Amino acid sequence: MPDPYSNAASLWPSVPSQEQPEPQQWVWSAMEPTERQERLRELAVWVDWLRTTFELHNNLPPCWYRHSPVVEHLTALYVGWIRTYAGDQAPGRELAEADWINTLYAVLPRLQLAACAAGRHEDPPPMPVASPGAAEEFEVYLQASRATTDPAWHPAEAELSRRRVGML
Repeated sequence: MPDPYSNAASLWPSVPSQEQPEPQQWVWSAMEPTERQERLRELAVWVDWLRTTFELHNNLPPCWYRHSPVVEHLTALYVGWIRTYAGDQAPGRELAEADWINTLYAVLPRLQLAACAAGRHEDPPPMPVASPGAAEEFEVYLQASRATTDPAWHPAEAELSRRRVGML
């Protein structure tokens, strides 16, 4: 079996040269189960490459795929990596690769899981259940709060009003 890490470009999606590809959407909850499984396999290959290339074995636990926040961060890193390394270089993005690497190191603390640091997986605590009546309370807030019912206002409103009057 060939080593997938020997050529990072082989991890990039192949694109026919004649047409622009549809941008891939990576919203896990919007994917059908089969697509979600395929994409998670794709992400797993890349994460293995990432762990090896950047020596992140101590920063990223092997059970990363069991933790939704970690999956979301890795997804964002992966999509950014594809755009950076496989996309067209936009003007003003001469340091895109260095920016991506800086982003990786900025995100690293969010990938570490103290509960799973010893090499064994621990399930995250259960999500708190919304209190009864929370949705109704939110709707009352939307209808009654000045933050959501006052007319739009901005400090430059007076200047904009003067300009509009001058244009008439």
